[in-house]
Amino acid sequence: MSDLDLKPKNSQIRPQLDGNQLVAKSLSRLGVTHMFGVVGIPVTSVATRAVSLGIRFIAFHNEQSAGYAASAFGYLTGRPGVLLTVSAPGCVHGLAGLCNGMANTWPIVMISGSCDQKDAGRGDFQELDQIDAVKPFSKLSVKARDIKEIPSCVANVLERAVSGRPGGCYLDLPTDVLHQTISESEAEKLLTAAAEEQSQLQELSSGSGNVVSSDVERAVSLLRDSQRPLIVFGKGAAYARAEDELKKLVETTGIPFLPTPMGKGLLPDTHELAATAARSLAIGKCDVAVVVGARLNWLLHFGEPPKWSKDVKFILVDIDKEEIDLRKPELGLVGDAKKVLEMINREIKDDPFCLGKSHPWVEAISTKARENVSKMEVQLVKDVVPFNFMTPMRIIRDAILGVGSPAPIVVSEGANTMDVGRAVLVQTEPRTRLDAGTWGTMGVGLGYCIAAAVASPDQLVVAVEGDSGFGFSAIEVETLVRYQLPVVVIVFNNGGVYGGDRRSPDEITGPHKDDPAPTSFVPGAGYHILIEAFGGKGYLVGTPEELKSALAESFAARKPAVINVIIDPYAGSESGRMQHKN
Repeated sequence: MSDLDLKPKNSQIRPQLDGNQLVAKSLSRLGVTHMFGVVGIPVTSVATRAVSLGIRFIAFHNEQSAGYAASAFGYLTGRPGVLLTVSAPGCVHGLAGLCNGMANTWPIVMISGSCDQKDAGRGDFQELDQIDAVKPFSKLSVKARDIKEIPSCVANVLERAVSGRPGGCYLDLPTDVLHQTISESEAEKLLTAAAEEQSQLQELSSGSGNVVSSDVERAVSLLRDSQRPLIVFGKGAAYARAEDELKKLVETTGIPFLPTPMGKGLLPDTHELAATAARSLAIGKCDVAVVVGARLNWLLHFGEPPKWSKDVKFILVDIDKEEIDLRKPELGLVGDAKKVLEMINREIKDDPFCLGKSHPWVEAISTKARENVSKMEVQLVKDVVPFNFMTPMRIIRDAILGVGSPAPIVVSEGANTMDVGRAVLVQTEPRTRLDAGTWGTMGVGLGYCIAAAVASPDQLVVAVEGDSGFGFSAIEVETLVRYQLPVVVIVFNNGGVYGGDRRSPDEITGPHKDDPAPTSFVPGAGYHILIEAFGGKGYLVGTPEELKSALAESFAARKPAVINVIIDPYAGSESGRMQHKN
């Protein structure tokens, strides 16, 4: 018998975890339920370990789309969307989603692998100083330099993403750290400590901000004394789940309201006090405007003349004091939109007031809104073939409304397609519209669709896309089919950016004059065939009857589908900033 046979078996062997397992355990323990990304060296095992612990990993073809999905998931759920990428080029591609989250103030955490720490600066495989690259576009960027730091780092980025003004955070995972090991018992201690740290951070970030009762009293006084008050709300109010409080404020006071594009649906677009169809009048003539969860940026004309009155008094409700300091309103209320509105409603309850339907301001808004809606309906009622933008948009609107509740989540991107859709499509429920947002980002469509389908599995998702916007992420229709997500993608195919060849004769010159115009695509492209290649359902439509049939069939099936709607290439126009003519 040898000396080896005399030693107790496994006496010195402790169960070990590597960095990949500890990352997955940290994410799971700290509440992450979904991840989005593109796997490869060195993070493939992070994804597979996460899946084994019950986290759903949605694998994409491109990190940009995965990042857009993660940011939208954060908005729709109120929890950080988690994006996983490989190092260097994967991290850089993922920056699009991280930046999108920051611009829209949605919580997203990007986690990227990186090169071995000892080889940094020596030209290692996919080497990049990712902390420096990401820092300008994130609230917090941290590197786990040792396996023992992983749980704490995960807790910090997850909490910082949702604290205060939501946004993007970044976690860097060097290859050597992912290969390090630690005992299960020590890992458990670190995970417990990280969970406690997360709870402490959540307690510190909770509360309604710095709102004092005298400021609330002043806000109510300004509204009470106003002759032409207006309530404006945006996706920040949607993120805060403030719809009930907004409804109470509007219906108690009788004040007209105006949502920003992604604020649509917090109160139904069909509400009698909705001022969307009288937008120019509402913002041009109001004397006091309560702005809740929306920034006075380009979407609201910076709150300046000539769109707004030079004498308007703004009451800004925002989670971020810096935003209020930047805009210099008459009054700023720093805090969570839902909680601040609760305070305002309590103050009004003690001494209620209501404008009433016969109030001159309410009558003026209502009359103008009816006039503009009637003008638009004259255009919508016509069946124009070849299709313009109005005819198919009306048919799509009616089909979406026909679904009932829960209402489909509408994803809209493109130039003319998004602009027309903003005016025509009707939102009746909160958080049912996703579009290009604060940055005007093109390429978000399929990522947003996937996020919406995953975040709200009981709702149909309908994308209304321009052919240019669709092209950014079109390959992700394979992802729709792979996961069998209930998404119907409607492509407005007018042969290019804004349409086909729009050049004047003096622009068609030079040695490359016979090349296609910079704005044009292949005419009549078969976008519907793309999804059929992966087993999805494609439709080609060019008449009202064909479109109605395709919508009815695809909505009922709730399976991945692409409806290719052929549009007159000269029906659209160049579009950038939102145009509001009502």
